[in-house]
Amino acid sequence: MREGNSVVSKVLVLDDADVHFASLKAFCDECGLIGIRPQQKSMSRIMAILKSNVDLGGILLYEHFGARTGGGIELAREIHASRPELPLFLRRDGVANVAGLNEKDAAMFRCAYTLADLQHLRVTLEASIFSRVYPTDLVRGITEMTRASLQTLFANCDIDVETPYLVKDRIIYGEVFTLIAIESHWCRGYMMFQAEEDALMGVVRRGAGEEGEAMTFRELNSVLGETTNLVWGSFKNRYVGHETASLSQTQVPIIINHQRRFISFGSDDPQLCLKYTLRERDYPDAPPTPIYQRFVFNLNWSPDQLRENPSVESLFDSGELELF
Repeated sequence: MREGNSVVSKVLVLDDADVHFASLKAFCDECGLIGIRPQQKSMSRIMAILKSNVDLGGILLYEHFGARTGGGIELAREIHASRPELPLFLRRDGVANVAGLNEKDAAMFRCAYTLADLQHLRVTLEASIFSRVYPTDLVRGITEMTRASLQTLFANCDIDVETPYLVKDRIIYGEVFTLIAIESHWCRGYMMFQAEEDALMGVVRRGAGEEGEAMTFRELNSVLGETTNLVWGSFKNRYVGHETASLSQTQVPIIINHQRRFISFGSDDPQLCLKYTLRERDYPDAPPTPIYQRFVFNLNWSPDQLRENPSVESLFDSGELELF
């Protein structure tokens, strides 16, 4: 289903019928979904997970979750009220539709399905979660330039990169957040970096040695701001041409709710998310520190017009440049 596209998506699997675990897991693997399940299945614990820093593309929910008739429908009401941006997919025992549910409850779900026929779920997942295609070469290029920029600023760290994935939620991770506009003839939107202040501050201070003790959150802000500028500069050099005169100036409000750690760009399109983990070579006992990078192209997205700018090396190879 995801052939030719390495981007995956995380889904919360709220299905406690263990007899079907193997078939659901196989389905997720086949469809490019990373399924995660809560260890504790109480409604309060599940809602706590959804209010945390878990990046999700959607939720697979069993109608009788918790071994209670209609337990999944009751849980869906709580989830939909708290996280309406997350698509819900309802597994039923009898029929692959929302027959028998009242109109308000039925409207919560992108689709209903049974394990006997998963084709409808496949199609709906494709339309709901994987509706936006991010070219593999672009994702690979973003990963390479971001990792190189992070390595420049965190020279004392090894940097791991997880498989890129799509998210539908709007939760902000951590306390430190940078945002920069991205504009070209083929895309317009924003790039974000998000991190936990204390964890990243520890990395910066230890990397600075004795001078690090005097650092404050302002220096940390500068480091993350410089990271953002470095990546945007690399992005421009590689992917942004000079055809910017006719760019549309359409804008939409960006809404941020600090109390709920929520941000909205006025678009339901899935966001591209990449997770980088810093591991300090000189402090092997220090916990790894994650930095999250997100892209939302909410104002223009025309990847068919993407053209990678020629590198200096390619210009030498073609004969357009020569050494002086």
